[in-house]
Parts: sequence; structure tokens; C-alpha cells
Amino acid sequence: MKHIPAGVRDVGGKPGSQFSGNVFNYLTMAATDGVTINTVTFNPGARTFWHDHTNGQILLVVAGRGLTQSEGGEVTEIATGDTVWIPAGERHWHGATADTFMTHIAISLGPTVWAEEVAESHYSSATERTETA
Repeated sequence: MKHIPAGVRDVGGKPGSQFSGNVFNYLTMAATDGVTINTVTFNPGARTFWHDHTNGQILLVVAGRGLTQSEGGEVTEIATGDTVWIPAGERHWHGATADTFMTHIAISLGPTVWAEEVAESHYSSATERTETA
């Protein structure tokens, strides 16, 4: 068993890095047996870069509304209470909608492989598609 007291966790704003926009990343559990848990709050319009996970990822949306998309797939709106399973090796991104904050708990299984930024034009068109759906 491993107990991780709240006071020893790392939290901070993460502009840039593997995110576009302002993101507050709270390292809930550093890599342990291949599992990393982060609680991430995305300001409106903030999002991850494209990435994938060696053994998959689980997103638990705890507040707000967001968007997620797998490469070549449709943009999906996610909201408080939703759970998202991303299979191993599936390239994707996720973040807040353009007009709301979103907080999720991200359970990453195995290493994360980061790629390029989600282009503003791609994000904007994704936002427009979900607003008209």
C-alpha cells in the first residue's frame, strides 16, 4: 500500500509544455507500477497536445464541460460525471470547451507519448461542430 499525503503533491499552472492555454495540473500520484494520476483543470479553450498512452488512459470528468477527439474520429463533448476510455496507442487530445472550465482526473497507464500541438484552426472547427450538433 502507498499513502500519498495531500501536502506532498505537486500542483502548478502549466502554460505551454504539452498544453495550449492555461492548465492547472495537480499530480495526484506520480508513476507507480506504470500508472500516473493527474487532476487537471483546463481554463476555457485550453487543451492537451496530441498524444497517446502505451497502455491506455481513463478520464473521469469531475467539473465543467470539455471536448475530446481521437485522430480521424468525431469530436465528443464530455461533461461532469462522464468517464472516457482511450485504448492503448490511440492518438487523441482533450480539454475544455471554448467557453467553460473543465476538470478531469486522468489515469494514464504506461508512458505518455506527446506529439504536436492541436492547431487553433482544428480546435476552433471542433468547437463549432459540437455547438451545432
